[in-house]
Amino acid sequence: MRIDKFLFSVRLFKTRSMASDACGKGRILLNGSAVKPSREVKPGDEVSVKVNPIFRRYKILNLLKGRVGASKVPDYIVETTPEDDLFKLKTMNEISHLSFGVRDRGAGRPTKKDRREIDRFYDDAEDDEEYLEGFTPDFSD
Repeated sequence: MRIDKFLFSVRLFKTRSMASDACGKGRILLNGSAVKPSREVKPGDEVSVKVNPIFRRYKILNLLKGRVGASKVPDYIVETTPEDDLFKLKTMNEISHLSFGVRDRGAGRPTKKDRREIDRFYDDAEDDEEYLEGFTPDFSD
């Protein structure tokens, strides 16, 4: 089975073309080396998928005929990503949510008061950046 089709079939990518593009950009490794979308996979191979800032690793257990439901995916792949990498990914996601002001699902649009607080927060952050501009720390101790 082609690697792009396999990645799509086990629901690691939403579409086959997205899986193919990821292969073309070098974001997919098969047994440690970058592959083209047409590369064949077999049971026992290790697939690594780049999810900034880490590679998520999966071991192929079985091949399949076509796309399967999410409940059947564990029959075909198992994740072997180290715990410290998963922690790093979780931490980066939390930091990015803080920096971009992501609101909880269902919270709706910000009220006028919320909007003013958000603006005040970002204005203060810009002031801090201007204050620190040109500052170079001295680590000569």
